[in-house]
Amino acid sequence: MRRAPYRYFIGPSIALGVYLALAAMPGVWEAVLGFLFPEETRLLYPDATMLEMIGRHVNMVAVSSALSVIIGVGLGVFVTRPAGEDFFGVVADLTNLGQTFPPVAVFTFAIPLLGLGFEPTVLALTIYGVLPILQNTIAGLTSLSDNVLDSATGMGMGRQQRLWRVELPLAAPVILAGVRVSVVINVSTATIGAIANAGGLGSPIINGLVNLDPAVTLQGALLAAGLALILDAFLGAFERATTRPSGA
Repeated sequence: MRRAPYRYFIGPSIALGVYLALAAMPGVWEAVLGFLFPEETRLLYPDATMLEMIGRHVNMVAVSSALSVIIGVGLGVFVTRPAGEDFFGVVADLTNLGQTFPPVAVFTFAIPLLGLGFEPTVLALTIYGVLPILQNTIAGLTSLSDNVLDSATGMGMGRQQRLWRVELPLAAPVILAGVRVSVVINVSTATIGAIANAGGLGSPIINGLVNLDPAVTLQGALLAAGLALILDAFLGAFERATTRPSGA
């Protein structure tokens, strides 16, 4: 008997609750960091609370990941259709090129156009997040059995119906795996946004490095790592909850 889908989210939800509860208790962080770094006088990032930094970070990751999904899945569908087959190589090359650019280089070009803050960071994260989604979308759609597609056509489905009712649902587990990788990448890459004054969990990391405050740097690093693990757990739970058991 298949488990109820909501059960997959119990563990990640508990982890999220603990994470946010700890983020709301700066005294606990001061005690732990003070024990680890007894010679340091500055233990926590002073310009924002941990919950504020988490909220800003999640906002950047959510917007950029949504854009990456739209672009990655859209391009993946396009190049696997007859009308887009000729553009497969171009799309793959451009996406790979975007992945090779360091985020700092993207900021260098984006800041003069978009200014400091949220927008250039989202642009950099979107470019970085497209590749795994695009690759997995192509892999998922091109791995479908010809017998399945022929059966859908034989049932009277047009190309659009077959895409939405057969191809994308069957390729969904592979696509979701790409989305999961993309989101985790974006959580870590978003910390670089602090150099563009975007805030988020990169702020204590950059601030601690600049001012030689290891406790402040560790604060941001632990919060970013925890957020990445929790989002990965939620996306993994979503994969398991939406994937049909084999043989269905």
